Amino acid sequence: MKIWAPSQAIVDVLTDLPDVECVMYDGGPRPPEGAEDVEVWIPSLMPPRQTPEILGRMAKLRLLQTVTAGVDAYRPHLPEGVILCNARGVHEAGTAEWAVGAMIAVLRDFPAFADAQRHGHWSYHHTGVLADATVLIVGYGSIGQALERRLDGFEVNVVRVARTAREGVHGQEELPALLPGADVVVLLVPSTSGTTGLVDAAFLAAMKDGAVLVNASRGTVVDTGALVAELERGRIRAALDVTDPEPLPDGHPLWAAPGVFITPHVAGSTPASVRRAGKLVRSQMLRYLSGEPLNNVITGIY
Repeated sequence: MKIWAPSQAIVDVLTDLPDVECVMYDGGPRPPEGAEDVEVWIPSLMPPRQTPEILGRMAKLRLLQTVTAGVDAYRPHLPEGVILCNARGVHEAGTAEWAVGAMIAVLRDFPAFADAQRHGHWSYHHTGVLADATVLIVGYGSIGQALERRLDGFEVNVVRVARTAREGVHGQEELPALLPGADVVVLLVPSTSGTTGLVDAAFLAAMKDGAVLVNASRGTVVDTGALVAELERGRIRAALDVTDPEPLPDGHPLWAAPGVFITPHVAGSTPASVRRAGKLVRSQMLRYLSGEPLNNVITGIY
């Protein structure tokens, strides 16, 4: 059985499996030969640009196991009958940790202090604070739960929102009423037709003055033009690990917008994620080889 794996670390956890040929493909512009013989594809963190072409050549593909929580790059092009699994649980720690760090950085003005340090300026001023804040988590799934655990002890009020309401969690339709009370709005929703452009001009206008938008989901969830307009007014601030477009090109107005802190989609790029991805992939392949049900199978919207 032929497997394409995204890194040497993943190859290493699979090489001892019986009757398995593991070939590394890191998502670069030149895929290895033999795509037509691949039965399991484990793509890289960043989907290859030629994903539709690659999938179109994979006549024997039976399982696509991502190392990301998001699968939106693959679903439209997945051949019929191929099982799609995501990496739920792999990036929760890194993404939740990034979200906490990002909101603190913006509230406490760390980017401005870092800039002052580079210029040798002692720029004393009061800042915001996370204590006593209301943190609205939009997309209360496993990463949202991990974020709430990490916020425990920061003396904040957490408000939870998911696509469908359940006990202790508001439904997405309640957002207009919840946004004005939030000091920090954290986006953790998956990329779907229902979340594309969710954060539009009306959403941003409903946020309170001085609030912070934290996006650790997908760039397409936010209307970039509307966000830039609000940032330029100085009414809200933002911390973004994802953008639309992505990568953010040179000269894009978002780079120079006031009050925004941008990182290049690194929230889940940690040693913890690498270790957990290896454990997940090995567990999934053992299940696959033995005919057991797989975990994290994507069947509905998510």
